[in-house]
Amino acid sequence: MINSSLRQLDAALSAKHISSVELAQVFLERIAHLNPRLNAFISVAPEKTLLQAQAADQLRSSGHAGPLTGIPLAHKDIFCSEGWLTTCGSKMLANFVSPYDAHVVQCLKAAGVVTLGKTNMDEFAMGSSNETSHFGPVRNPWDTARVPGGSSGGSAAAVAARLAPAATGTDTGGSIRQPAALCGLTGLKPTYGLVSRYGMIAFASSLDQGGPMAKSAEDCALLLNAMAGFDRRDSTSLERPAEDYLRLLEQPIAGLRIGLPKEFFGEGMAGEVRSAVDEALKELRRQGAVTVDISLPNSGLSLPAYYVIAPAEASSNLSRFDGVRYGYRAPEYGDLTDMYCKSRGQGFGAEVKRRILIGTYVLSHGYYDAYYLQAQKIRRLIAGDFTEAFKHCDIIAGPTAPGVAFPIGAKSADPVEMYLSDIYTIAVNLAGLPAMSIPCGFGSAAKLPVGLHLIGNYFDEARMLGLAHRYQLETDFHRVMPENL
Repeated sequence: MINSSLRQLDAALSAKHISSVELAQVFLERIAHLNPRLNAFISVAPEKTLLQAQAADQLRSSGHAGPLTGIPLAHKDIFCSEGWLTTCGSKMLANFVSPYDAHVVQCLKAAGVVTLGKTNMDEFAMGSSNETSHFGPVRNPWDTARVPGGSSGGSAAAVAARLAPAATGTDTGGSIRQPAALCGLTGLKPTYGLVSRYGMIAFASSLDQGGPMAKSAEDCALLLNAMAGFDRRDSTSLERPAEDYLRLLEQPIAGLRIGLPKEFFGEGMAGEVRSAVDEALKELRRQGAVTVDISLPNSGLSLPAYYVIAPAEASSNLSRFDGVRYGYRAPEYGDLTDMYCKSRGQGFGAEVKRRILIGTYVLSHGYYDAYYLQAQKIRRLIAGDFTEAFKHCDIIAGPTAPGVAFPIGAKSADPVEMYLSDIYTIAVNLAGLPAMSIPCGFGSAAKLPVGLHLIGNYFDEARMLGLAHRYQLETDFHRVMPENL
């Protein structure tokens, strides 16, 4: 049951081979058994989960069930969930119980999904390894001495270890795709604005986007059907006709043009990653896809541009955490200014402080034009590169991450080396494009997953999911689970 797809779980529930309550109990028992080793969940509330499962069973009995009714799912702890702790992996919000649901949580509730719990994450989504969480690092189920990737590492580890059939994540610079690659999952970052950010605690508002993490492209398509949609409460939410993201899954990929950016296949990529990606491209060619060489000449500037824009927006967004209205307040202080300083100094971790300081600096008088404005101009150039590239191809492919999962602590002392973990993913967020990572093999030295990165044109999620699904019909990488669990 733990290896079943969402459609298989739906079929089992419909045929009454298992109830939603029984299914939830299967995963709650695995969480109780394995979470102490993995630290994938921050909070679990079995009584709440089982109440939702009972309601789902009643819906199925009444004949009003949908394809997700009664299926358990984990939420990244960045999504506000009514009555649940919503910590964002930070001491600042360690005791915050949300009074409302994020739009994503609301949509999945309406679809009948059962919440298993809230997953661990890099503090305020700032990190590439899930080591910055106030609640401790998440451990990769494939090797518990290694990182799962970040910032959605808790969601990735939970699904990879089969503590949940699927999970939500958020992606600001690769935080769905990179942990999906390092944990052997399928993770999808939709077009910016397709999924509402309402109730998703903000890191960098022009880059953040919620999306699904699951075992397969088909599972992600089912979840995206429920998650996508216009929301008036989010000023960046896009009002578009609803579409079925499952509709192209069975369409052959013969003739599809796959662009291979020369910038993605140069130095910096581990040999084991290159081998796995090359084999994946061979399979896609075998199915009739055509690969074409393309260039994204400004992609090398994406990392410095991102680390100006994202901290600037974080500096603004995190100013609300001041110890006055909600969140952590220092126990001892002199005056109001002292309370602000001590509450923020004690409530935020080192990486969050680093990015707030960088963001405040680049927005300050005399530096705005030199840094922030220039980064926004580079962002426009990067988006223009993709526009030009899609004149020659339908989907862009490459590696998701330059290497496999690295040991915990290996890059903690060097923030720049850590930031390079997202070198292939960040440009997508700057351009607002959809992209996903799918498992395409394993590193040769240790059996650690490798991800293939697929980038689509704006609102072309269905075609991207179709390509991923056709690949997964002919390969088994997405079905393999860690052996040591």
